[in-house]
Amino acid sequence: MSRRQEILATLHTLPNIPPLVLEIRKMINDPDVSFRALAEKIKYDPGLTANILSMANSAYFGFSRGINSINQALVLMGTKRVFELVLASGVAPVINRPIRGYDLPSGVLWEHSVAVAVGTEELAKELRLNVPDYSFTAGLLHNIGKLALGTFVENEIELIHNMCREKKITFDAAERQVLGIDHAEVGGILLQNWNLPRHFVEIATYHHRPEDFREINLVLDLVHVADILSMMAGFGLGSDELNYRLSDVVTARLNIRGNQAEKIVANITIGVNNLKETFSSMKGE
Repeated sequence: MSRRQEILATLHTLPNIPPLVLEIRKMINDPDVSFRALAEKIKYDPGLTANILSMANSAYFGFSRGINSINQALVLMGTKRVFELVLASGVAPVINRPIRGYDLPSGVLWEHSVAVAVGTEELAKELRLNVPDYSFTAGLLHNIGKLALGTFVENEIELIHNMCREKKITFDAAERQVLGIDHAEVGGILLQNWNLPRHFVEIATYHHRPEDFREINLVLDLVHVADILSMMAGFGLGSDELNYRLSDVVTARLNIRGNQAEKIVANITIGVNNLKETFSSMKGE
């Protein structure tokens, strides 16, 4: 069995997202579903209800007046935004794990994921781009593959680092050469196994190499840049450090200027700080 096959064989051992999350997604995709039916399904899980209301009233998501019920959240935020909160609540305990190999203590990958989700939206605002409503969630899920690949990276970390230095290649490129697969591709496969929409799979798979995707994908471009900017802001730095490459193709496509990048880095820090207390309670800290 090749190292790649060995890695793929382990993916089924990772925890899945709660079935309730997939049930709610199915309901939201039904054009005939009512707010009342959705609210009743969410209220079936008191913990999920508490998490959604906490996030809805956070400084980042919050409205000028408080949101006191799931029905109110659905009316004011819309079903797609509420599903982002449902999914965030469902994946938080999974992503919160310490990641061996990447040298990420408990909570660091989750904080980076939140930073990229915030950065994706902030970048779209700064560039005045209209983006699909799944952009925040795509940022949240983009690095999920590190959960599965961490142990394998740990066993080969010295070789991976040597290859980065000697061949002057990025960390993900060294992963592919040493392990036969990188954490981005692993993440795409994992999200596919979770039966999440194809756009999440594609964005996770290509977030380090957006120019290799078969077509231009705006959210993929934004997540790619937000990932780098979030690391520049200090979120998610581990054994791979900042050993990734910002795509010249994407920066030219988005026409990002240096002062805009600096502004986004600052806004990412503000956004993560505004969400930190809420997300910490979701992780059980």
